[in-house]
Formats: sequence, C-alpha cells, structure tokens
Amino acid sequence: MSLDHMPKPQDRLADYLAADMAAVNLLIRERMASEHAPRIPQVTAHLIEAGGKRLRPMLTLAAARLCGYDGPYHVHLAAAVEFIHTATLLHDDVVDESAQRRGRPTANLLWDNKSSVLVGDYLFARSFQLMTEPGQIRVLSILANASATIAEGEVLQLTAAQDLATSEDIYLKVVRGKTAALFSAATEVGGVVAGAPEDVVQALYTYGDALGIAFQIADDLLDYTGTTAAIGKNVGDDFRERKLTLPLIKAVARANAEERAFWVRVIEKGDQREGDLAQAQEIMNRHGALDAARADALAWAARGRAALAQVPDHPLRHMLDDLSAYVVARIA
Repeated sequence: MSLDHMPKPQDRLADYLAADMAAVNLLIRERMASEHAPRIPQVTAHLIEAGGKRLRPMLTLAAARLCGYDGPYHVHLAAAVEFIHTATLLHDDVVDESAQRRGRPTANLLWDNKSSVLVGDYLFARSFQLMTEPGQIRVLSILANASATIAEGEVLQLTAAQDLATSEDIYLKVVRGKTAALFSAATEVGGVVAGAPEDVVQALYTYGDALGIAFQIADDLLDYTGTTAAIGKNVGDDFRERKLTLPLIKAVARANAEERAFWVRVIEKGDQREGDLAQAQEIMNRHGALDAARADALAWAARGRAALAQVPDHPLRHMLDDLSAYVVARIA
C-alpha cells in the first residue's frame, strides 16, 4: 500500500479522541479570550483555527486515556500544550521573518511583530494557568521545563546558524528544543496526571522524545530528497535558508578540502548560485550522508516503538506505535 493510501494514524487518533478534543477546543476558545485586549483572540484564532493537526494535545489525551485516566484534567493539560506550541509558532515567525504558515499569511504579517510577540507571551501565561489546575507540582515542573528547553533550543539554533562547526550533538539539542521537548512533555504529563507507575511514565517520555526527533530528522531529510508536492514546500528551502540540518552536518564532517570550500561559500557566506542545490545533493549522496540521516531517523522511531512495550495494552497504544512508523514511512 502506498503512503498516500495508508490511513493516517493521526486521523485515527483524532477519531478515537474526538470527544476529548472537542472539550480541549472549547477550553482553548474560552481561555484565549480577553475582555480588555480584543487583538489577543484575533491573533490567536488566526493561528489556532488554521487547520493544524493538533498532534501535541492529542498525545497528552492519548497517554492519559491509555493509562486509564477518567478525570477532567487531561483536557487542561492538552490545552496548555497547544498554547505553548502556538506561542512558540508566533515567536518563531517573528524571528524567522516568515510570511506564510500552513498556506496562510502569518500573524506578524497581518498585524505586526509586536502583536505576535506579546500575544505569544499571553499564551505562555495562559498555559501556566492551565497547568496549575490539576494541582500536581510534577505536571507543572514537566511543562515548565519543556518551555525552558524550547526557548533554549531557539537561542541555540540562532547562534549555530550558518556555522559549519555545528556538530550532531548541537543539532540534537536544537531538535529537542524545536520539536521533541514538547512531544515528550505532552506524553509524560498524560501518564503523570493518570497516576501511572514510574516505568510507564518514563516509557511515555521516551516515546515522545524519540517520536519528535524521528519526525524532525525525516522532515530535514525530505528537504533534500522529497518532492514539492509531497512535502508541501519547495525542495531545498533549508539549503537556501542555510540551515545546518543533519544531512548537511554529516556531509560537512566527511568533506574533503574542495567540498569544504563549497560548503563555506554556500552556507557560511551565503553565496549560492544556479546548480548549487544539485551539487549539494550530489556531495551528500557521495558520502552517504542522506542514507546515514535516514538510518538515524529509523533508529529513533524504533526506539520510540520499543518504549511502548512498557505501556498498558490499549487501542491507543497501537495507534501511537503506528504513528512512529508513519513519521518515517515517508523516507523509508
């Protein structure tokens, strides 16, 4: 069966968790309101209602439900996770000077940078209000730590940008900040609020962390190996933006003097010419950098799936397992 015809695990998750997600969406609409600053709901609604997959809050709901939770607070935590995610998107678009997200103009383009930053700050504050409501200090600690890791990862990415000395270790720290920290926090708090045993909570954390890393590596790889139709953006965008992603880091580490001069010109100096993307792809292929990055993504997905063996048997566990397989099926 081709990937296009595979039922998407996130769609099956959404169907299974439809009632919970309706409660999350209702809570989000309630908490993004502002009596005194109408721009806050305007900006927030533009992004939150743009048709995102809501994968992160679904991970929190799924983790809580498969651990047998039947209380109300998984909904609060899922909404907090979505607010953290939305706040980071608002800030990212300002930092990256983006004009489009999910095929629509960004908030900073429609309003201004100041509004995007301040509304992002408001959503962070709202997320902290939500995460205190279950009355569990550990839940607050997990999500607060994730928020700090996200901010740290963004600053690290800024300082590592266009620096050919960036190592795989630094890349992994950036990816944990950009993607995996919120995935792992989302799954971990679901287990904690459900009162799951410690080995299950740790397994849920490991699953979310590995899923996030596999997802980001696969995304980075597709920028060099995918098609515009398949990835929803232009192939080579990361190259043109001079991003130090895993395939490029691996190729630089294996470069000879001539190849290194090429990387200095196109990445550090930003002097890109016609045919440079094709040459970059050829160098990556020559050194097996694309295959090595693919192997890393598959290994992280396998690690996530292995962690689920510690989690109670449940239809949601099998959907999460399928999700791990799906994020790397695009590159397998």
